[in-house]
Amino acid sequence: MARLLEEPVNLEETVVRINRCTTVTKGGKSMSFSALVVVGDKKGKVGVGFGKAREVPNAVNKAVKEAKKQIVSISLIGDTIPHEIWGEYKAAKIFLKPAQSGTGIKAGASARAVLESAGIKNILTKCYGSRNPLNVVKATLTGLQSLRTKDQVGKLRGVKVE
Repeated sequence: MARLLEEPVNLEETVVRINRCTTVTKGGKSMSFSALVVVGDKKGKVGVGFGKAREVPNAVNKAVKEAKKQIVSISLIGDTIPHEIWGEYKAAKIFLKPAQSGTGIKAGASARAVLESAGIKNILTKCYGSRNPLNVVKATLTGLQSLRTKDQVGKLRGVKVE
């Protein structure tokens, strides 16, 4: 499990998906909304939140509040990731590959929100399995959390890396 960090000051919020749900009861139809939100400081810290409420603004506020609690730090090299990695969450799998400067973010809408919020500017991605926005967002975050730089790997192994 990732270590939770203190909340950064300048976080940007991105609403990935708002879903409307209708329940039919004896008294009629009652609607509720769910919101999937990504927050990040574009410097390597990102969090994901999911909120439900009877109205859209309340659902978004709940999601933002949860996302701020879930903020984690990501290992970056410049404006890309240190190495290729797979992220998995339930049936969703995503392949993340570092790219040269000028490539941009080649990703679907759900993964793009997480990558932009983390501050990644050059990356290639491919999504396999489930295309559900919640699962893709969580798979992307799982992949990003398991990234390691050369220095971090050297420290884990007790070896000096040059």
